[in-house]
Amino acid sequence: MFLAMKELMHNKMKFLMIIIIFVLMAWLVFILSGLGNGLSTLAASTFKTMKADYVIFEEGAQSSMSKSLLSDQLVAKAEQLPNVDAASPMGSTMATAMKETSTKNEDKVDIAIIGIDPGSFLEPAIVEGKSLSSENPTGVVVNSTMKDEGYQLGDTFQLDGTTESLTIIGYVENQTYNHVASVFTPMAEWRKIAFAAPSSDKGIAGPVNAIMLQGENIDPEAINKELSSTDTVTRAAAVQGMPGYKEENGTILMMLAFLLAISAFVLGVFFYVITMQKTNQFGIMKAIGASNRFLGKAIISQVFVLSLTSIVVGILLTYGTAAIMPKGMPFKLETSLVFNYSIILLVIAMLSSLVSVRKITKIDPLKALGRVE
Repeated sequence: MFLAMKELMHNKMKFLMIIIIFVLMAWLVFILSGLGNGLSTLAASTFKTMKADYVIFEEGAQSSMSKSLLSDQLVAKAEQLPNVDAASPMGSTMATAMKETSTKNEDKVDIAIIGIDPGSFLEPAIVEGKSLSSENPTGVVVNSTMKDEGYQLGDTFQLDGTTESLTIIGYVENQTYNHVASVFTPMAEWRKIAFAAPSSDKGIAGPVNAIMLQGENIDPEAINKELSSTDTVTRAAAVQGMPGYKEENGTILMMLAFLLAISAFVLGVFFYVITMQKTNQFGIMKAIGASNRFLGKAIISQVFVLSLTSIVVGILLTYGTAAIMPKGMPFKLETSLVFNYSIILLVIAMLSSLVSVRKITKIDPLKALGRVE
């Protein structure tokens, strides 16, 4: 470490350039990971935060809410099945909210109407106002982001293209579905909205999109046998079944994978070139007794200091960037995410340095000193 630090202080400008390159790479990795996590959260936070373990869909629905239609009569049957602690119906449909006093397009807000039973385990925690009530079917609980669109507690809004009006009675946080704010409503009101068109419920009594289950040791195959024409999956699988979710996350992950691969190549080349420039120095040191292990430790220590410094600066720049990003930007940088990618970047840098270490072990002191042609 002593040798590594002495060289770093002696060649400040050269190593500063490497740090700048590494900082930019780390910064881009953290920004992309934050954007990917933000998009993922915006697409499915309602599903991800629900206190459910499994989901029952209609058979052949491919774990998609929009393709599934079941009868709520299955809820009572599901609750009687082994290892099922609780069951509750859920429905979802997309809509557009519009203030009753406005006809302007800019006052329209896309929302996701989520139908649940008031008081069930699916109802999110209220941060302001009141919770849902069966006695007030048009009273809804909305995501707090609707405040930014000018919708306040007690406001009544109309659903564009329908005669239905809903009144905001409470706010929740971090509840979005398909990239728009979630609006929770009692199941009876949701059915009026979702199946306003004649025969759209296909004649099913008490139609719902899915039945959410609580229970750690639930056997999906056993439930499918007991409840005909159903497909039971984990909540994680249900999230993956949301339209575009898997493709969106796959794109971000592919970009991150390419960036990390490019980072490994660039860093490896930088460290290798620097090692080649110091061939004569290493030759002299080996000639006076320095071992390959000693020189290798010096290189690894040097890379470790450069990498750690760059990653820390990259993290600070990322949090600074997040602070000035527009409020509507889907950016969410979690501590665990920062830690994981920091470790990955550090490991990549250390592995890249092994190419240089291998080169050192092959240096012949005599050739390095120019005493052999």
